[in-house]
Amino acid sequence: MATVKFDNVTRIYPGATEPAVKSLNLEVKDGEFLVLVGPSGCGKTTSLRMLAGLEDVNEGHIYIGDKDVTNVQPKDRDIAMVFQNYALYPHMTVRDNMGFALKIAKLPKDEINARVEKAAKTLGLTQYLDRKPKALSGGQRQRVAMGRAIVRQPQVFLMDEPLSNLDAKLRVQTRTQIASLQHELGVTTLYVTHDQTEAMTMGDRIAVIKDGLLQQVGSPRELYDRPANSFVAGFIGSPSMNLGKFKVEGSEAVLGEARVPLSKATLDALGGAKEIIIGFRPEGLKVVDAGAGATIPLTIDLVEELGSDAYVYGHLASGEQLTLGGEEDSSEKFGQIVVRVPPHTAPPAGQVMHLQIEEGKQHNFSATTTMRLPD
Repeated sequence: MATVKFDNVTRIYPGATEPAVKSLNLEVKDGEFLVLVGPSGCGKTTSLRMLAGLEDVNEGHIYIGDKDVTNVQPKDRDIAMVFQNYALYPHMTVRDNMGFALKIAKLPKDEINARVEKAAKTLGLTQYLDRKPKALSGGQRQRVAMGRAIVRQPQVFLMDEPLSNLDAKLRVQTRTQIASLQHELGVTTLYVTHDQTEAMTMGDRIAVIKDGLLQQVGSPRELYDRPANSFVAGFIGSPSMNLGKFKVEGSEAVLGEARVPLSKATLDALGGAKEIIIGFRPEGLKVVDAGAGATIPLTIDLVEELGSDAYVYGHLASGEQLTLGGEEDSSEKFGQIVVRVPPHTAPPAGQVMHLQIEEGKQHNFSATTTMRLPD
């Protein structure tokens, strides 16, 4: 196994004015499952392809273990890729697909069969070894693609959105299988996805990328509890965090009739700024009486009863929009506020709820830099 290191890596495509990936500094620990996540076009697949040797590096260096592989041919990097479209040979059996790379490497037939049989047993594919890919389901084909990577016994696995072609139920089932398998094998893995739920449930650590720039790296819990900026805050979590720009008046953040207290540490960090971005997750709100003081009055638009939970969707009672404005608004909720409440407790649509942010659940960000402020 090996570590992977991106050292100030930049990729600029021919004819482009802006880098697809800019000054990426990232280290994947030995045996770690690290997920690169971000919106479409953010540079995550380009980063993976640079590591695989499929894209040139304009600046910086890439290391696998202690070896600088920046200019090394893909076949000599000791990596194995799992693609979005499986890339199986339709005329070959599962056995031949899984062992093809070993055959090209001219390994003895006995060793090829032993590796294929072992991988097939691990993946539950033994009974399908003599079938062609067309006789398999989508999930089974994905496992064959995984098996083909496993038998090579590489130093690093690279996975580029391998679950995006599966239906929702199968995707949930397969992602748990992949995560368990990776921990069992202990192979350093870089996994690319645009689905933050996949990232949260699979990764030992997550690296969030936006516009070619690394935003934050940390465990799923760290990114959820302490996002470094308003983009990460809005991107990580489902439903996403409620985010909006408030005016600073005295020791409170104000938006219409909504009032949110600010701590001394936050006010000091603001340095006299008159605007602040406040974030709060759906589960970070509590329902209070109308006379409770500083509250967020919410007019209810819709209630979703999900059995174990209920989600209330609404808007500020005074009519203002909870929004960041412009392209930086990653909430995609058009000013809507989402609140998680116990089942069968929400008032009907049209009524007003008064809310307060629970202690320790408020996220404050600079309105100018979007970076996190002290709580």
